[in-house]
Amino acid sequence: MPDLDILRYAAFTTHPEGGNPAGVVLDASTLEDAAMQRIAADIDFSETAFITGIDADGALTIRYFSPIAEVPFCGHATIATAVALADAGRAGTGVIRFATPVGIVEIQVSTDAAGTRASFTSVEPSVSPLAADDLAAILHEVGLDPASLDADLPPRIAHAGNPHPVIVVAGRDAFDGFTFDAERVRALMDNQGWPATITIAHRVAPSRFVARNLFPVGRITEDPATGSAAASFGAYLRSLGAVAPPHESSSSRVHTSADPAN
Repeated sequence: MPDLDILRYAAFTTHPEGGNPAGVVLDASTLEDAAMQRIAADIDFSETAFITGIDADGALTIRYFSPIAEVPFCGHATIATAVALADAGRAGTGVIRFATPVGIVEIQVSTDAAGTRASFTSVEPSVSPLAADDLAAILHEVGLDPASLDADLPPRIAHAGNPHPVIVVAGRDAFDGFTFDAERVRALMDNQGWPATITIAHRVAPSRFVARNLFPVGRITEDPATGSAAASFGAYLRSLGAVAPPHESSSSRVHTSADPAN
């Protein structure tokens, strides 16, 4: 694959040692699925985004691969791709439209003294009950019991591009201390058709939460900062009336490297 530029960005941070890294390929129009999967495995970030073309309405078509499989949607890699397009002079400030496998996603891009910033609006989210058997299976894998859950924030499946089981733990010690077997959790997620993360959260203030996002993909076991799960969690909180709108989050970037692939 001569002359293929593979970019590495960190989203949701202003420092290269923070945030969530994503691979970005701005021109993957000639790549087959196997090649994209191989690149994502070689980069070994939680996701790598590939721009594969332009649809009939002018939106850029984009696909996402973890080190082990294609993922329907990835928020932080979408943010990274929008910033990479702006940095490359292929898009200005304003709105960039991506045609993702789950629908059109718009990214608002702006610049300031600190650099280029981007935020996304997810596809229309939905929230539904988490089946009792699924809840029991997750709690078993992380070594928690039903008594550890926050009674005011019941388990749900939240969807804003990917289905994310959401479980809120009442105690900070339980939240910080749980462990899990990555292979067993991966098998559970594959069996249930959960392509992204399991969100386990804890409320530390009326409108402030901490979250751990279980995502076993090779060496990675937890996704450090995931846009898809954050959007889904926002939909979850809204559905329960757990926070008073408006609440919002923003992200910025640091470009860490750009390497030609051989």
